[in-house]
Amino acid sequence: MPEQPRSRRQTRAAILTHLLQSGGSFRPPLAKAVRLSEASLSRILFDLKAEGLIEEVRRPAPYVGGPTGLVSLDPAVTLGALELTGQWLSVGVGSLSGALQYTERVPLPRKPSVETVGQVFGEALNLLRDWTRRQRIRLAQVGVSIPGLGRLSEFGNPIIPCDIGQIGGMFGEMFAGVPVTFTNSVVAHASFQRCRTDSYPFSDPHLFVFVGQGVAGAWVDDPSEDDALEPVELGHMVFGTDGPRCRCGHHGCVEAYTSLPALAELLRITEAELLQLGSEWVTTIPLTARVRQELHHRLFRLGLAIGNTLNVKPCRGVVVSGWPSLLAEEERRAVIDGIDSCLLGGRKLAQVSLAFVPPSTGNDPQAALAFAAFCLARSGGMPAASTEAA
Repeated sequence: MPEQPRSRRQTRAAILTHLLQSGGSFRPPLAKAVRLSEASLSRILFDLKAEGLIEEVRRPAPYVGGPTGLVSLDPAVTLGALELTGQWLSVGVGSLSGALQYTERVPLPRKPSVETVGQVFGEALNLLRDWTRRQRIRLAQVGVSIPGLGRLSEFGNPIIPCDIGQIGGMFGEMFAGVPVTFTNSVVAHASFQRCRTDSYPFSDPHLFVFVGQGVAGAWVDDPSEDDALEPVELGHMVFGTDGPRCRCGHHGCVEAYTSLPALAELLRITEAELLQLGSEWVTTIPLTARVRQELHHRLFRLGLAIGNTLNVKPCRGVVVSGWPSLLAEEERRAVIDGIDSCLLGGRKLAQVSLAFVPPSTGNDPQAALAFAAFCLARSGGMPAASTEAA
């Protein structure tokens, strides 16, 4: 079946997202990667350079007689990022490569409400506006990461209470004309892992699973497509109504067994203490035989949730990020066993590869910044209301 023609926006998006993920490319491999002739690529690169989105610098040729101009995203493009966590709201400004120029953290109250979280956002946006004005910087894109943001968020956010419409109105008043995109935390962390992790395991469509304060997944597809990152609520799969109570109101959700709050309770420490330890908890906290056995059961449930998700929408790759990736390979085997126990045909017959990547929590607002870069690249660097020719 012949390939459908791409619009100008889609072609520009293909170029920018490839540069975002690769960090830079010479023209011949770039043309091949985005399926363009070198002549067509040159015309588009001319426009992108004129708009200040890319640069081309001289580098030693990769082979005798090869190209010497390395195309990369322009480091002068600045993005805004706001990342909401259970302790604070991080705000920052950075480049398309992820280099932060400015960052602040505004603490959340102990018992946040819609009103107090709105006030925290107001304080953070004032800090962002004042800093960008002093530096005479205009943001090209802002990414906002909200835990639990989803299709039912209009009825109240299930993790941290906030009014997205109210916060969006604040942006409109303080940053008129700057594109702002809100997303679920799992999408932001998927963006960070795919664009910032060296040797990320998959380039084809796959399922990204994030185990943090909540447990969620995201379908990861061609980054130039509109549905390239689509959240999926696998964390609220129920495994028995007699299980622990979940924040969603149900009992026995996989999140109630495997989230960071659930892990902290099992380890008999507070969530704040667990977050402070970071990846060191694996070597700092001694695990009894009972705790190891319970971890096995919980990771097995996580695998069941992943396998059930793949039964609904098959794909050949799964990436797991979060505290399970810190465990030894033998302990992570429980996740694989869970997938095999419910995935039709099993993992091998279904040809599903599983990879673990390090947790990306604790470095906020890097995930939101990566998502902002992804949004700018996916738009082709064009305003949403612009008219485009095929």
